[in-house]
Amino acid sequence: MSIAEKVHCGERLSFEEGVELYRMNDIVALGRLANHVREQLNGNFTYYNVNRHINYTNVCVIDCQLCQGAYARKPGEDGGYTMQLEQVFRFAEKEYSDSLTEFHIVGGLNPELPFTYYLDLLRGLKSRFPSVHLKAFTMVELDFFAKITRKPLEWVINQLRDAGLGSCPGGGAEIFAERARPLIAGHKISGTRWLDVARTVHRMGIRSNATMLYGHIETLEERVDHMIRLRDLQDETGGFNCFIPLAFHPEHTVYAHLPVTTGMDDLKTIAVSRLMLDNFPHIKAYWVTLTPALAQIALRFGADDLDGTIIEERIIHGAGTPTTPGLTRSQMEKLIRDAGRIPVERDTLYEFQGRTPQ
Repeated sequence: MSIAEKVHCGERLSFEEGVELYRMNDIVALGRLANHVREQLNGNFTYYNVNRHINYTNVCVIDCQLCQGAYARKPGEDGGYTMQLEQVFRFAEKEYSDSLTEFHIVGGLNPELPFTYYLDLLRGLKSRFPSVHLKAFTMVELDFFAKITRKPLEWVINQLRDAGLGSCPGGGAEIFAERARPLIAGHKISGTRWLDVARTVHRMGIRSNATMLYGHIETLEERVDHMIRLRDLQDETGGFNCFIPLAFHPEHTVYAHLPVTTGMDDLKTIAVSRLMLDNFPHIKAYWVTLTPALAQIALRFGADDLDGTIIEERIIHGAGTPTTPGLTRSQMEKLIRDAGRIPVERDTLYEFQGRTPQ
């Protein structure tokens, strides 16, 4: 049975077939297959939300080849910053509007911050903005909190949930492969540990996203391996909302000599993701790394989500992505409508917001 026949029959694709998809030269045929699955799952809808990013510190104790020099700074290094809690709250108040549904909160692993900082950050935001969902702290940050508190991960998650944590973002996954990961994120937690933390998060009733950073030193086989490991965990827990392929931007990193990803590679990665991750309800075309124009095309290559309006994202912009810091609601809806899709404003957990989509 051919890959196309398996897709139309709803059968799961193998590792070898995932690699074969990546090697396809017919991008139109690949896009058509991925679009078929996308429309089976999500019809003509394309999701977005009104959100704001809060990057509370860029001070980070680990040496990560992807971040050092681009966004992160070592303790005491010039250019480092840590927002005091009142600064976080003032920033949030400045960015707040009645339409805002999510604060996306991530930062570096700052050894000078006590665990109570994170609890007070969540409590302070929740008390000031009770209707706003707090999507906070990657699996890497959660593992760090367990280390600094010397407490079990389950205790850490319970404390954060009681303080207002609603869900977790998908960052820090990078690439799971044992060969490539040490070369791009050498002192970050292992891919196995990232998956273990996500497993615990899901078992405790908290949903998360998942990412894959591509376009650096990884192979096509390592990309597909990454997807299959996520697919296996999703079979086990069902806790992932969305998969987000992140195109690597090498500027200002130790890999500045590498070329940026091509549009062909970006669209292939979206399409292969949709075809391989048959148990993920949503695939995101993250316009911040793709550019809005290419993300719009990706809506016909398997993606059904564009992320949000954002504003003030610092980490990926620090690496050199050329996109603007944010889009308005009307700009987002125009991108979606011009792609022939129906815009659906959602919350973090993909519930409709406001009017019924039409």
